[in-house]
Amino acid sequence: MTNETNGILIVDKPQDMTSARVISRIKRISGINKIGHTGTLDPMATGVMICTINRATRLSRFFLACPKKYAAVLKLGIETDTLDATGNILATHPIGAVSEHAVRDACKQFEGEIDQVPPAYSALKHNGVPLYKYARNGISVTKPPRKVFISYIKIIDINLPEIRFEAECSSGTYIRSLCADIGNMLGCGGHLKTLKRIKCGGFDVEEAMPLADIESHQYLESFNDRLISMSDALSEMTAYVADNDLMEKIKYGKNIALTDIKIDIPIDTPTNMRDAAGNPIIKIIDDKNQLLAVLSPNESDGRYNYCCVFHNP
Repeated sequence: MTNETNGILIVDKPQDMTSARVISRIKRISGINKIGHTGTLDPMATGVMICTINRATRLSRFFLACPKKYAAVLKLGIETDTLDATGNILATHPIGAVSEHAVRDACKQFEGEIDQVPPAYSALKHNGVPLYKYARNGISVTKPPRKVFISYIKIIDINLPEIRFEAECSSGTYIRSLCADIGNMLGCGGHLKTLKRIKCGGFDVEEAMPLADIESHQYLESFNDRLISMSDALSEMTAYVADNDLMEKIKYGKNIALTDIKIDIPIDTPTNMRDAAGNPIIKIIDDKNQLLAVLSPNESDGRYNYCCVFHNP
């Protein structure tokens, strides 16, 4: 591997390791210094981490806001300060009166758009300081509820006090908070026992590479073969193959008129592949599927704005 390597690497994050530590390990074994990720997973969580290599770090914004899918286990009857299994127990409650019907009904109440209060132990910042630092020092800081969207909660198995489920949700949703809220609705409290991110940015956990395999010598020899190209990584973004004139404009950063690009954009383009005004963003590629630029339409000026440019002069 070299510092000229560019692309996306899908990693299956191991348990009991921070996302930052995963990135640090990959940097050390690969010799590449510019590596990022597109969404933090709690140390206890496992599953899909989208890692961006070198120039691909500029694509992170298009994955940060994408929906996520999780497989989780909710344990009823025990409340913790972190809302998950890593925290200190605050209270215990009997669950004898809780029925399977009540569990299914409670989960249904949290589908769709809801207001969710972020956990006190989280990386969200207050006055520039992460909330978990306040919490560890015994200082209570409660952030206001935020709008999040839960597409569905699918119950896989109920074996009380544990409930195994799958959920798809918007970026910014805390499954820890969801578990605690379901437990509160059932009147017995609860916390998140296990969590695995099984899909993110169009990538499934089956595509992800365990960190142990990445660290093995055998895998390192084929590292580049496992990278997803920048163009392929943006599979949900509409593509346009540039002709020579358009390539020249991109090369020198010239204005690109809306009329320069004749393209039909699907109406169901995902939210994370749209600009702040809701307009679909497009990717410009060459005839070899190399990503040249990402453009956003500016209707008022009749031209495209450059989001990212990758054309080599």
